[in-house]
Amino acid sequence: MTILVPALAGALVCGGLAAAATRWMGRLADSNSRWLRSGLHIALAAAGGAGAAVLATNWAELVAFAALAVACGLLMAIDLAVFRLPDAIVLPMYLVLLAGLTAAAALSGDWGALGRAVICGLALLAFYFVLALINPSGLGLGDVKLSGVLGMFLGWLGWPAVVAGTLAAFVINAVVALVLLSAGRVGVKSGIAFGPAMVLGAVLGAAYWAVRSAALTG
Repeated sequence: MTILVPALAGALVCGGLAAAATRWMGRLADSNSRWLRSGLHIALAAAGGAGAAVLATNWAELVAFAALAVACGLLMAIDLAVFRLPDAIVLPMYLVLLAGLTAAAALSGDWGALGRAVICGLALLAFYFVLALINPSGLGLGDVKLSGVLGMFLGWLGWPAVVAGTLAAFVINAVVALVLLSAGRVGVKSGIAFGPAMVLGAVLGAAYWAVRSAALTG
């Protein structure tokens, strides 16, 4: 019951914010795709909000994680619709997340976690940038920019979350590509939105970190 109430509240708030941003999201994507009309972004933001409420240990973490949940819900729907991750959503999240994590570090006194978050964000940004240079058809600059945001989030949690989340993103993308190829939905040279796999990988990385931490402390 103690977990259910904040999770439900987080889901309602984040889902509501995503719903309020529906028209703006459509204008930003400049598309009438079914992905944008399906309400998927609302469901994703609500699920992320529930996770944020469970994961957060103070109000600053909660605000930062909830904002990220809403942003990722919108980004996943847009990427599936038009294969873009708009700067108008991604870039402000650097400031929002950095401000939230700085406040969280001030509350907890864990400045090392903040430093690790910044380092991981920069490391993933550099890693994805190199991959985009090597294979520009597989990764776009939007993916590169999003990697820094997700790297900060996972880095705040810990190195295990970073490693697990990064690996999970590529595994998820590979599985999705194989399934779509087998079903004849895409060709060998077809583009596949990588943003959703990155977000889902980050979710799995955070879940792995939470389970691992509970096992170590239990």
